[in-house]
This record gives sequence, structure tokens and C-alpha cells, in this order.
Amino acid sequence: MRTPLSVVIGAGGTGGHIYPGLALADALRRAVPDAVISFVGTQRGLEKRLIPRAGYRLHTVDMIPFDPALGARRYLLPAALLKSGAQCRAILRAQDAQVAVGMGGYPSAPVIVGARLAGLPSLIHESNAVPGRANTFAARLTPHIALAFDRSRAHLPGGERAETVGMPLSGPLAGLDRAALRGPARRALGIPDGARLLLVNGGSLGAARLTEAAIGLAARHRHRPDLRMLIKTGPDALNAARERLVAGGGAAVAEAVPYLDRMDLAYAAADLVVCRAGSATVAELATIGMPAVLVPYPHAPGDHQTHNARVLSDAGAGLLLPDAETTAERLDAVVGPLLDDPARLAAMGAAADPGTHARAADLLAAKVLRLAGRSPFPTTPVSPKEYA
Repeated sequence: MRTPLSVVIGAGGTGGHIYPGLALADALRRAVPDAVISFVGTQRGLEKRLIPRAGYRLHTVDMIPFDPALGARRYLLPAALLKSGAQCRAILRAQDAQVAVGMGGYPSAPVIVGARLAGLPSLIHESNAVPGRANTFAARLTPHIALAFDRSRAHLPGGERAETVGMPLSGPLAGLDRAALRGPARRALGIPDGARLLLVNGGSLGAARLTEAAIGLAARHRHRPDLRMLIKTGPDALNAARERLVAGGGAAVAEAVPYLDRMDLAYAAADLVVCRAGSATVAELATIGMPAVLVPYPHAPGDHQTHNARVLSDAGAGLLLPDAETTAERLDAVVGPLLDDPARLAAMGAAADPGTHARAADLLAAKVLRLAGRSPFPTTPVSPKEYA
């Protein structure tokens, strides 16, 4: 009797690492329906909520971030990594895992350490244009490296042997046809005919700077019948944002929401996006041809969000707006002319290079299957999902 395929994926911290890990897990399940897929994370990140909700088991380990801001606590990192690596070795053995995968973020490095201790093959996927600290470390422990963006190759140890597969995306986004879904999406979101929709997306936890600027922008345009705004605030800032929209009159044109569970609907309905430049977001925008104003998070390690944003801005598919300049007034000066120029928005959308992001989950799954000694399945694009 053949041993069931068992894969353990390390992914955590933010949605930028978790969602690609879930896309990989789904691709593996499509290829091998009885595969045993589980995740390693910590008690602190979004993985505690997102991974079980997606139907996968989450193992938690004791790990601290690869963060210089830890100060003197950074000296605890080697001991913490050794401890969590040993915990991961035990998890890998208990799961009878054949392969370990690190998707980036501090919970993933212990998985690669655990695989090394257990003598199992491992693979890392680097999602950012400039690698994070965890993957920079983990790349020294495995010969198998996959990239979302080719430009990160020069920054990784062993980058010359890396393969660029793209960013694994969820099925609805990988197969999204914005034009086909636009009408149903706008009706679902209640966008009036003829109105422009500006989507403000601060990422999985929201972004105070973007929310602040968007609330001010909504107040400035509270009397415009041809503008609507959808502001993703994250859960913690939701109530305050809604109160300020009402107080400033911006509630007439803007709605604040904590999450966007249907990003496909939001992207299809929107004319322009203002967003952070996380790697998953940049890959989504490139894949679906969504024009964007990108506001990189200024404290990202290695300023990697600015490098991510340049993937689009260098191609003419997006505009880069520094965080420190993102006020209501400056945002108005940038997005106003874009919203008034549909031809320019269309040109920006067409300028994006979709690359292999739509097929990345299957391409990465094929690499995992080869490491497990399984024949990879045909790597074809995910079919667009039908919506009524």
C-alpha cells in the first residue's frame, strides 16, 4: 500500500505568506486528493485564524521574529530557532512528512531547520522582490528555491539555482476575468451606474496611513455622485473609521469594511486601487491588469515593499507614492486625474506583465511532488470561476 503524500508548510505572520501557502496546499490537494497537508505557525500571527478556517491543520511552535527591533532579545534568536526547529522535526515525523516547504515569514524558518534535522527534502518560496530574513537564512539549508519575482534572485544565497514560478494565488484571483465579472461585481457591491469606484486596501491588517488619507479624501468629495470608495481598514480600525466618515460627511461616498472576503468582486468592480505593496498584492494586480497607486510600507525589512512596487511602476502599470506623502490632499492630486482618464487607466492595466502568477500554485506544487518522488501533474492555468 502506497504511503499517502504528506507535506508540512511553514507560513505565518501576515496574509502575504499565509495566502500563497494556502494556494499551494489547495494545488497539492487538487493533484493528490488524499494528501495530508498541514501547516506550522505560531500563536501570534494571522495563521491562527486563517489556516483552520481554510480547513487545514495548524501546528504551533515557539519562535520569535527575525527582527532587529528586538534589540537585546535578538541574542535569543539562535536558541529560539534551535528549539522551534526541534519542535518542527517532531511535527514532521509525527505527520510522516515527505517534504517540508517554507513560504517565508518567521514561522517558516524552523520548518526548514526541522527538515534538515530530520533528513527530509525541503523547499522555500520567496515571495518578495527583496527576500526576508527568514528565507535568507533558510536558503542556506536547502538547494531547492522558488521565487515569485526574478529580481529577488540576486539577493538570496544560492539564488543562481532558484526557479521563478510566480506567486501562488487563490483560484478566484488566478482565473479572474475583470471585464466579465465587472457587472455582477458592481451590482453585488451596490455601485451606481456611471460611478467610479476607488478601492483602498491596506492589506490583511489594514494600514493607518491609507485609512487616514482615504477618510480625508472621502470628506473632500462627499458631494460627488460619480465617486464611490471602498476602504478596507482591518478589524481594529473599523469603528473609528466609520465614525469619522459619518462626522466628516464622507459616508455619503465611502464605506469602511474590516475585511474583503471576496477580493475578486472588489477588484472586478474597482476602477483604481490604492494599496500597500505586499508581494501577493503586487502579483494579484499584475495578473488581473488592475491599475494601482502603490504606497509601500516604510518599515518593511529591506524596504522590500518599495522593490515590490517597482515591479509595477517600472512597467507603467502603477504609480509609487511614498508613505510619508500619503495625505488626503496628495492622494487627491494623484488619483483624481487617473479616475478622470479611463484611457490612461486602461493603458496602465494593459502594461502589467502577468507572468506566471496564475499558474504559480500548480508550478510550485509540481516541484513539491517531484521532491516527494511523485509524478507532477500537468501545470495548466486555473480555470476562471463562474459567477451568477
